[in-house]
Amino acid sequence: MVIMGEVKAICVSKKKGVVKTEIKQAKVREDWGIEEDAHAGHWHRQVSILPYEQIEAFKKNDVEIVNGIFGENLIISGIEDLINQSLIVGRRIQIGEVLLEVTQIGKDCHDHCEIYKRVGQCIMPKVGIFTRVIKGGTIEVGDEAHLLPFENNTPFTAAVITMSDKGSKGEREDQSGPAIVEILEKAGYNIVETMILPDEQSALQKTLIRLADQRQVSLIVTTGGTGFSKRDVTPEATLAVATRNAPGIAEAIRAGSMKITPRAMLSREASVIRNNTLIVNLPGSPKAVRESLDMVIDQLDHGLNILLGRDGECARK
Repeated sequence: MVIMGEVKAICVSKKKGVVKTEIKQAKVREDWGIEEDAHAGHWHRQVSILPYEQIEAFKKNDVEIVNGIFGENLIISGIEDLINQSLIVGRRIQIGEVLLEVTQIGKDCHDHCEIYKRVGQCIMPKVGIFTRVIKGGTIEVGDEAHLLPFENNTPFTAAVITMSDKGSKGEREDQSGPAIVEILEKAGYNIVETMILPDEQSALQKTLIRLADQRQVSLIVTTGGTGFSKRDVTPEATLAVATRNAPGIAEAIRAGSMKITPRAMLSREASVIRNNTLIVNLPGSPKAVRESLDMVIDQLDHGLNILLGRDGECARK
């Protein structure tokens, strides 16, 4: 257990999007957050943290700064280097008896919130650290913050995105997304988000970037939008956000699907890597989704272990 730094301030508010009020002590509830704070609840951003050093640097802009002005819950010294690490989500921070798990780095900025109007800019979207409460207790100003060792046996996280114009409007039941969730959960993945998006490239690109960069999801699986229709833009969005190509997964799915139907040659799925996230496109039908995942699911774990530095190389002896 490594001492990162010290709790410099604790802040709460009864409303989101406003400057928080500084307090000396806070009661923290498991899987909820800080009592009487507006951001508490059953979600993944229960307690927010800002590095003390970042706030001190911001003061050089000749802007009047008070603790809580960025909507942060905790200001902690000594954690600035943490936000520059490639793998942060999943790390745990111990403050006294309270145990927090990092779930997201940064967030989308609300340009018209009270904070933005008052300050003119915000550091939370870039350097904010968001956590969920694993164990509750009391936090006081001056408490030490400890960074716990990362556990390599932590389950991989996954997000599932269904691309469907009709599904996003509630005009069609999504059966493919739930089928993917069922298979991934059975394989041991922790599903952190599921959603249905319209067939729009910009919306999908933005979501893929958020899930990969902010939530640092291990695996993103999409379904739909891979055919020849002009609205089928899932592969284009996927390739646009890639930092590296990983074509073998999509090629294996097409090759296996050709044994089932020759129309598999018309499927345009892509598979890529964005930083530390693997993104895999699947077809739109529930039957094709199950068939496709069955072809590759056993190999994804090894690929992710290599990608995340948990395992050695793929060479066979």
